[in-house]
Amino acid sequence: MENIKRPYLIAGPCSVESHEQLLNVSKALCAIPNVQLIRAGVWKPRTRPGGFEGLGEQALQWMRQIADSPLRMADGAPVNYCCEVARPEHVELCLQYGISHVWIGARTTVNPFMVEEICQSLRGTGISVMVKNPASPDLGLWIGAIERLMQSGITDIKAIHRGFTTYNPRTLPQSNGPHYRNQPLWEIPISLHREMPDIPILCDPSHIGGSRELVAPLCLAAMLIDFDGLMIEVHPDPATAWTDANQQITPDALVRIVGGLNLQQPAGTPDAEHQLAPLRDSIDTIDHQLVGLLAERMELSRKIADIKRQCHMPVFQSQRWQSVLHDRLVQATAIGLDASFMRELLEKIHAESVRVQLEGQSST
Repeated sequence: MENIKRPYLIAGPCSVESHEQLLNVSKALCAIPNVQLIRAGVWKPRTRPGGFEGLGEQALQWMRQIADSPLRMADGAPVNYCCEVARPEHVELCLQYGISHVWIGARTTVNPFMVEEICQSLRGTGISVMVKNPASPDLGLWIGAIERLMQSGITDIKAIHRGFTTYNPRTLPQSNGPHYRNQPLWEIPISLHREMPDIPILCDPSHIGGSRELVAPLCLAAMLIDFDGLMIEVHPDPATAWTDANQQITPDALVRIVGGLNLQQPAGTPDAEHQLAPLRDSIDTIDHQLVGLLAERMELSRKIADIKRQCHMPVFQSQRWQSVLHDRLVQATAIGLDASFMRELLEKIHAESVRVQLEGQSST
């Protein structure tokens, strides 16, 4: 996979509205050294009909005109655009107008049939493709879309984390943090990185936050998690934007946000590594102890299964589980552990205990 300079920065309007708007934002972004690629929405799939759905080929014509003009990116290269594709004919038009970078959106990633059709149209093109996570929190669909691209011979692939849709999130309490348009669920892109360490991952803070005030903190969080780059929606006058007005920022705001990032390097300084070494050794020791304790716990579950079988008792006993859960959560929160984390951990341990007991019952 491509080695990219960190942070790989993509910026531009949610949607192309006019030649003037596209030219103005392109001029502003070309003056920013960090910007490698300008995003510009051409086809805008809306959740419900009636909204602005993009200008299509007309927008591509303007992009080609600007790319062929004397205007240059900060590094001296011609203006380089990218846009979303949702159907094979979109790919064909992008190629016709010289667009060499595209992304597959969240609503398309969720549909393997459509992803396969797009992959067939991309075969042999040498085009660069980015894949946004599916709207639903399904790591398998995200990985599957990337694998289909690989099978089609696409070698320049990046993943984009744009957050995940939850059921009617506007009605959910937000007592533990800000209200996000799409929940970050950082553990999912982290899992993607574990599964596919060679795929660069970019963060789309605009769609996660849904508010320009959340763009900066989300950018910082992504960089601290060691994402490879950012895709940020930028508009010359966000208040008048035809789509996603609340989450777009100005070019000047982009400069401030990028300048404020404390970019961490993957490898620390020798002094930092020296300070971290004993702490990491302690964590390793504790982890080994935890593994041993979990093994002991499961052995006890096997003995419990034998007694339940002899006494004709059910494996799952709701009252006992509720009592254990309540007791452990009280203990955890009293010493400063997060209750939701502890609940998830305890539920996983309990599920494995039930599996072990069922296995013991069925093997006799």
